[in-house]
Amino acid sequence: MSLLVVGLSYRTAPLALLERAALTDEASRQLELRACRRDHVAEAVALSTCNRLEVYTEVSKFHNGVSEVGESLAEATGVPLEQLTDHLYVHYEAAAVAHLFGVVCGLDSMAVGEPQILGQVRHTMREATEAGTAGRSLSSVLRHALRVGKRAHAETGLDHAGPSLVEAGLHRAEDVVGPLRRASVLVVGAGAMSGLAVATAARAEAGDIVVTNRTATRADRLAAGVGGRSVPFSKLIEALTDADVVVSCTGAMGHVVTSADVELAVTRRAGRPQVYLDLALPRDVEPGVADLPGVDLLDLEALGDHLAAEKVATDLAQVRELVVEEVDAFLARLRAEAVAPTVVALRAMARSVVESELARLRGRLGDVDDRVRSEIEHTVNRVVDKLLHTPTVRVKELAGEPGGDTYAEALRNLFGLDPSNVAAINAAPSGVPGPGDAA
Repeated sequence: MSLLVVGLSYRTAPLALLERAALTDEASRQLELRACRRDHVAEAVALSTCNRLEVYTEVSKFHNGVSEVGESLAEATGVPLEQLTDHLYVHYEAAAVAHLFGVVCGLDSMAVGEPQILGQVRHTMREATEAGTAGRSLSSVLRHALRVGKRAHAETGLDHAGPSLVEAGLHRAEDVVGPLRRASVLVVGAGAMSGLAVATAARAEAGDIVVTNRTATRADRLAAGVGGRSVPFSKLIEALTDADVVVSCTGAMGHVVTSADVELAVTRRAGRPQVYLDLALPRDVEPGVADLPGVDLLDLEALGDHLAAEKVATDLAQVRELVVEEVDAFLARLRAEAVAPTVVALRAMARSVVESELARLRGRLGDVDDRVRSEIEHTVNRVVDKLLHTPTVRVKELAGEPGGDTYAEALRNLFGLDPSNVAAINAAPSGVPGPGDAA
């Protein structure tokens, strides 16, 4: 079985296609279940964020796996496979591990280094595990990826490598409406990204911070945390009229801020400029808003282009080196785990041979002093243990190197080992300690 990732992101697909492919949590779980019903997919985890949709799978065959995951994506999103194909990327085995580690570190995000992806991956792994689609293999690589992400934030300058989407958007907004300390910022929504927007506006000392949300209690709580105020969602047009900067990030499946709403607000503002930051996917703000006079609309695509020019090369190089190091360590661990059944099978076979020969010896010798018989048995086991020590230790060491699995294969061929028979061998009656058990 091997790790395979098939997905599309803002790097490979236009925003309009990403909107069509966006999935809710429930739809993501259905995608995972759909994929796992296929012939060559054993495990599946779907990661759906504001700028990507990826399916991490454990597959038995590469080409069949790619086909089956692609079909599952098309069925889950409702986007025909032929429309997805040109925008899909595929990573396999070591490349898939490297991609995942880079994603969790935020290297593949629009806002490089953004920490939200850590929580998104953790949430996705937990949901997939509870649904039964993430088994031992995917859980192992995802847990390792989360540790890599934490290391990247703790041990490198990743947090300074690129500003967040909110910071970048508010910085751009100041070019249009002037200093934020004299501006009013309206945040539409009360989720995680909205919380980040409110906190960022507060750090920038925005003159007025207003929050609106369909669930009023959540808006109240978010606004109160920074000394702002909330307004009922039913008063959205009035709130748009008063706001110099509007940050919308609700996660709703349709447009929350329509062109008609903004046109009415623009008329009431009497020519005062206004900036809309649409940080949602699917987009919250109707694209036609960009055509209205006095309005600047920045969506994820526009902000991503802006951020691409602001990377700090040294900090990113540190993170990439860390990712390479962690990928090597993870793959070495997998290779070592893969050789373990062969080592166990070798020792089990030796134990079976020793027991058989000692039983035969006891039959030929007849009555022998217990102390003598015990010494003979321990001596034979010590000899076998010493003969096996070097090859078993060495094969474990070699397994940690690229191509190390060939050494385990050679060991299996030399001794005619079948690791799947270990349980049967160990189940056989034994009256003496196995190799390595002797004192």
